[in-house]
Amino acid sequence: MPDDKFLDVTDLDAGYGRSQVLFGVTMQAPSRGGVAILGRNGAGKTTLMKAIVGELPLRRGSVSFDARDVSKLPTEQRIRLGIGYVPQEHAVFARLSVRDNLAVGMLSSQDRRALDRVLGAFPKLGERLNQAAGTLSGGERKMLAIARALLSDPRVLLLDEPTEGVWIGVVEEITERLIDLAKEIAVVIVEQHLDLALQVANRAYVLDRGRVALSGASHQLRDDPRLLSYLAP
Repeated sequence: MPDDKFLDVTDLDAGYGRSQVLFGVTMQAPSRGGVAILGRNGAGKTTLMKAIVGELPLRRGSVSFDARDVSKLPTEQRIRLGIGYVPQEHAVFARLSVRDNLAVGMLSSQDRRALDRVLGAFPKLGERLNQAAGTLSGGERKMLAIARALLSDPRVLLLDEPTEGVWIGVVEEITERLIDLAKEIAVVIVEQHLDLALQVANRAYVLDRGRVALSGASHQLRDDPRLLSYLAP
């Protein structure tokens, strides 16, 4: 049985400077399975991801990972513990080759077979190992960012808009990989494509103005008449 509070965010307040963005956010992710973070632009989704990975200090509340309070740990230490992160922007080193981007992801891993696994999951990358990452298509850059994060052997993977600006055919490929991945580890996904998010996730949280407005099993939220009102621009 997966631990339902493998990643446990409790009463979290966070923001930028004098501007508070998150207010008392509580959410959990199991040790295996998908969790979707939904909400319109500006609801606080990216801020939540940054707070979990340690890019933003908490004003209140806590982040616990595998029964350990990581609230005050730096980002690098959280990543070494097993929290992987794929940000919305600037997720690859544009001037480096695909091969070198992947090598960066392997710096903290001793498993040489990991590279074969991620190239098996994203075969397009294997065809472009010597190509500069900045010359890849938007979808290929997203694949590269996910693959590099996986090479650090995370136990929970945070993904911020992994299909933003990506052609529909590649969106489907990324979705399939994330569904497979969520069978093995925890996957927390911020995603504008509602159907994609709810395919990957067993549970979802809807943010509205920095607070959790709705939460529950994906199949229940899909049919909740309040959902679209919280997602509409």
